[in-house]
Amino acid sequence: MAISVNQYAKLIVDRMIEDAQLLQINVNKTSNGAHIIDAGVDARGSIIAGELATEVCLGGLGTAKVITSQYGDVLLPSIMVSTNYPPLSTLGSQFAGWRITNKEGKFYGMGSGPARALSLKPKKMYQEIDYQDKSDVAVLFLEADKLPKDEIVEVVAEGCNVAPSNVYLVVAPTSSMVGSIQISGRVVETGIHKISEVGLDPKKIVYANGSAPIAPIHPDSTKAMGRTNDQIITAGHVNLFVDYDNDDELGEIVKKTPSGGSKSYGKPFYQTFKEANFDFYNIDPGIFAPASVLVNNLKTGKSHVAGKIDIPLLKKTNGL
Repeated sequence: MAISVNQYAKLIVDRMIEDAQLLQINVNKTSNGAHIIDAGVDARGSIIAGELATEVCLGGLGTAKVITSQYGDVLLPSIMVSTNYPPLSTLGSQFAGWRITNKEGKFYGMGSGPARALSLKPKKMYQEIDYQDKSDVAVLFLEADKLPKDEIVEVVAEGCNVAPSNVYLVVAPTSSMVGSIQISGRVVETGIHKISEVGLDPKKIVYANGSAPIAPIHPDSTKAMGRTNDQIITAGHVNLFVDYDNDDELGEIVKKTPSGGSKSYGKPFYQTFKEANFDFYNIDPGIFAPASVLVNNLKTGKSHVAGKIDIPLLKKTNGL
């Protein structure tokens, strides 16, 4: 039986709806029947809601746990993510690849999660991993500062070819507990995306796990965006287990993966973003990567390591 990331994610969403009060989230229904799970816009949200939202983004094919980790001489909250389906759970689901807005441009949200595998956003990525989901239910995480209404539900429903009443949207802004957790929870996805961009076929990745600190919450969404990106860029670490024939070739690919090789590296991301006139297209895309990577070749037993955790820059961006 084919794996459906939307059906697996729906199991987690059902739990979130049932335990909404305990998770400190709100569940609303639009007039066209969609479920809107507010995990940080009007609701406070919670740490456990952040773990579950991260697992929703992974299409139910990974685990996420908030722990405490040591970075230099400080202890920080961090998130550990693991998956036995690396390309599918990350590129096929978690990758933030669907920009969603309405006709007036008054709503903007970045969509990630399993509904992308129905809408094929972006199509090239799904061709690379050879996957398209089949489901009558669409589950999407929206990073947005306000809750979507019927019009946005229609956009998602149409893109996924499902009924509006079968759309489930989990929503949280960057400047919220759930928002901060789920962005750090993208550490493995960021590593897999970057290493595939520099030459590794993602289908060669058999297992993956990783961790990153969780950014202190900042009420300014733009500054929060800078901080949350920095957790992965300065201190994210990813372990990949791959089947690969050529160790020399693999080693060269791994060297190109960490964020430290980017020309934009070396300052808090908010500063880089500001200098680029707040335009992502003016920033070297190579910066969007974990700080360090370890790749174990299952065929040869050899491991390749690149990058390092940048404690001074992490402390600077977190105001420590």
